[in-house]
Amino acid sequence: MFSLCERAARQERQLSQEELGKLIGVRKAQISKLESSANSATIDTILKVFRALKAEINFNVKLEDNFVKLA
Repeated sequence: MFSLCERAARQERQLSQEELGKLIGVRKAQISKLESSANSATIDTILKVFRALKAEINFNVKLEDNFVKLA
């Protein structure tokens, strides 16, 4: 799911994988792996990617019957 959202947001911003990588301090290969789901991303990396893309991201965590909103 992350990979589809990230790729769509990157393409909407007309950024190459290399350009996005430079914005967040990683190589193009890591962006490619993230988009192909060949690599699991940390929450820190996910937040960096979407901040660089100027996109809002929200996490919801369900604890039994209660929801906790993160980020």
